[in-house]
Amino acid sequence: MSLPLPDSDALAASHTLQRQIAAEIAHAGGAISFARFMELALYAPQLGYYSGGAAKLGQAGDFTTAPETTPLFGAALARVAAAIIAQSEAHILEFGAGTGKLARDVLTALGAAGVVVERYDIIELSGELRARQQEALRDFPQVRWLDDFPPAFSGVVLANEVLDAMPVQIVRKDADGWRELMVTVEGGAFAFVPQAPDSALAARIAAQIPEHDTLETGYTTEVHAIGCGFMGSLARMFGSGRGAAILIDYGFPAHEYYLDQRVGGTLMCHYRHHAHPEPFYLPGLQDITAHVDFTAMALAAQDAGLDVLAYMSQAAFLLGAGLGELMMELDPADPLRYLPQANAVQKLVSPAEMGELFKVLVVGQAVSLPDAIAGADRSHRL
Repeated sequence: MSLPLPDSDALAASHTLQRQIAAEIAHAGGAISFARFMELALYAPQLGYYSGGAAKLGQAGDFTTAPETTPLFGAALARVAAAIIAQSEAHILEFGAGTGKLARDVLTALGAAGVVVERYDIIELSGELRARQQEALRDFPQVRWLDDFPPAFSGVVLANEVLDAMPVQIVRKDADGWRELMVTVEGGAFAFVPQAPDSALAARIAAQIPEHDTLETGYTTEVHAIGCGFMGSLARMFGSGRGAAILIDYGFPAHEYYLDQRVGGTLMCHYRHHAHPEPFYLPGLQDITAHVDFTAMALAAQDAGLDVLAYMSQAAFLLGAGLGELMMELDPADPLRYLPQANAVQKLVSPAEMGELFKVLVVGQAVSLPDAIAGADRSHRL
């Protein structure tokens, strides 16, 4: 691969993390699950990609998210949040708040609409991003940072590109059945080694992957146990409260996720705005993601007691939330302001860019969504 070289300090940090992972593999008897490898690569204290100090977002980072492209993304979300707050409480909880821009845009738009948010909580695992958020949100005293789920909650949960960063298990269909691809060390480098799945993983494969017995030999894909667990945690947090969680990410329903052409799975890595499929490259210095199985997420939420309120493309959600109306409030006669926003909106809703690949899943209880959002619901496709 032709990728930019890290500086000496970053390379040294990656080597330290590699030694830590190799030591855990040795302690485990020679192999760990890919989910554990991914967890260490992303979240190991001080060394993981999200827990380390390197810039993640923007030109200096590895990728750019929708809130970074235009404040209209947050303004559209704020319209849906206002409708949910009116039926629950004036509380917002955001997971993985990036640079803080989405929080700032949502709070600004809600304030302009006369909606007072009493508390805006953020759960952020990255120390570097938390510092950027604290700077970006210093003018909003209702913002606070949490280290874990609150014991109870009513209001709005926001999670933009959170599920894709949750560790996944990797499984492969071999001639004699499904195998979990574990991570070992061979010749001083990390490598996959197949192992028979335990009973819990075998049951999840059977439940999650449609027609799992008929897929071709060599078919490789991801199993999302941790993501499903997160959905269960959301349900327990809501408890007897009222509200909804809006989860935005790239992915597919199960009947599209496990198509024949996705024989190699969806795992992808991001390093300095380069995308590539090699998860063992410089652990701690690159993002590792997998597309979201939205059917699995919806079923996990439903099994835990939440209602599936809506599922649709990002384009349908944003347009239903009033993104077009927000765009019309801008003056086309001011090209320096209008054209960048028009280009950003096009990227958010275009089927060729983020509009169709990104989906929105809304789960919750004791609230209803605005008519324009409810009318665009495609949860029957899950």
